[in-house]
Amino acid sequence: MRIGIVSDSHGDVRVFNDMLAVHGAAEAELWLHAGDFAPDADDLELLSGRRVVRVLGNCDLFVDGVYDETVVEVAGHRIFLTHGHLFNVRFDTELLAEAARTAGADIAVYGHTHVALVEHGDVTVLNPGSIARPRDEQRGSFMLVDLNAGESPHVNLIRI
Repeated sequence: MRIGIVSDSHGDVRVFNDMLAVHGAAEAELWLHAGDFAPDADDLELLSGRRVVRVLGNCDLFVDGVYDETVVEVAGHRIFLTHGHLFNVRFDTELLAEAARTAGADIAVYGHTHVALVEHGDVTVLNPGSIARPRDEQRGSFMLVDLNAGESPHVNLIRI
């Protein structure tokens, strides 16, 4: 199963059109939005025609039914989704990975830093960077991830 991962759109939902036009993005059966701004996920849902699981970021106000973290079960994997600001991800990802382990997840997804990251280990840690305001490149980024039960995730970081 292919999923898309995006974060830190910060209200610039126009970038979703460019993102969804990338080869392979239309095949994503589910999208994860790692916060800032969680309501942007509504636009992504409309544009993609797919369900979008979202969490609150440090720039988000209360959104009914949306929380700081959640766990999603997909294709034999458990994904711990959070924005990251509550786990000190600007310094390292160990607290985040530990929270994922505690939740029984083998994948942790976060945003917040606006810097893309892929770390493999007993927990695969993924940050798609920022789709709208990247700090590591001049172009925004997102991820397409292929998941199969019993296999490590195949991660494709894409710049638009």
